[in-house]
Amino acid sequence: MIQRKDYIDKINPFVNKHIIKVLIGTRRSGKSTILKQIIDSLIKQGIPEDNIVWINFELSDYFEIDNIKKLEEFISHKTENIEGKIYLFFDEIQVVPQWEKLINSYFAKENYDIYLTGSNSKLLSGEFATYLSGRYVELNIYSFSFREYLDYYEITSDFKSHFYRYLEEGGMPSTFDYRGDDKRLILIDLYNSIVLKDIIQRNNVKNVDLLERIMRFVMYNISQPFSANKIHKRLKQDMVNLSVNTIYNYLKFFENACLIYQVKREDLQGKRILKYDEKYYLCDLGFRQAIIGNNQRDITRVIENIVYLELLRRGYEITIGKVDSLEVDFVCKKQNKPIYIQVSYLLASEETVEREFKPLMNITDNYPKYVITMDDVDMSHDGIIHLNLIDFLRDNEVI
Repeated sequence: MIQRKDYIDKINPFVNKHIIKVLIGTRRSGKSTILKQIIDSLIKQGIPEDNIVWINFELSDYFEIDNIKKLEEFISHKTENIEGKIYLFFDEIQVVPQWEKLINSYFAKENYDIYLTGSNSKLLSGEFATYLSGRYVELNIYSFSFREYLDYYEITSDFKSHFYRYLEEGGMPSTFDYRGDDKRLILIDLYNSIVLKDIIQRNNVKNVDLLERIMRFVMYNISQPFSANKIHKRLKQDMVNLSVNTIYNYLKFFENACLIYQVKREDLQGKRILKYDEKYYLCDLGFRQAIIGNNQRDITRVIENIVYLELLRRGYEITIGKVDSLEVDFVCKKQNKPIYIQVSYLLASEETVEREFKPLMNITDNYPKYVITMDDVDMSHDGIIHLNLIDFLRDNEVI
């Protein structure tokens, strides 16, 4: 079991602190494994196992715990006569109705250290936010990065060929013990599980066929600007009448399930967020290859998606930049300080070089600017840094 050090390092400062730790991410992205690694660390530090309660609500052992009364009774029984701090680990807590009330009750008692996971990005909205605003820290969990992928398979050379494999296989850890058609079937099964449990059942979706058509549209059009209105027009061409509002809701359902991410456009001159032509990125490219294929054919857009996910892992807030009529792929901010990034497959011609560098040259501030490609030759100029994609993905310190 690979130690997901980047996430553990982010959680460790909050262990034994009176704040709720919440891990959010796509189903089967590794949240449970991270909880287990935290538990192992606590036990190594001398915390008695009896002081640790771990419940994974996805397991049949806990199916009967379907309301907060039963959950409270279970915890009371497990911790009866236990002295010292109690560590509560609740995996996929959202399946228990009104769970927020019970968590609030335990939080009010200072002898509980609480850890939650959920596969819905809206887990912390609604009543939870009302009860516990300012009392929790949220950590987003993503599928394996290329660096983690290399570590898992103990790869120390020939990074380029392994990158092309990663580009198709993706980084969902539950698929790593499989290859070829077996891996594809596992990915399809996982995708169907996310769609069924986290979208169809949760949102009571009736028209499953149209939901799937919209998701396929998103998969085909990752890294390209479009809107719910554009999907509406496309469906209308196919004689399908679905309102723009319904399409927008379906896109939100996919976002809430952490299956896709919406990125808004920002006018870099007017310093405002634009209300049209967002881009969408997929949580893991393995799903795209398994469902529609063509990751190699669409390599420029797939690479842009990979870079986007890596920037999320590194903690950036991301928008798409607009400079006059030109586009900057990513405007990335930490503590309100931006960096600007262009992504392309190869700088194969003078026209491509101009297309990728020109938007960055039109930005008048002095913050860092990068072009990331698969090229091995450094083409940095005019203060714009050219990075090799694999070097960027392998080294967290590059950006």
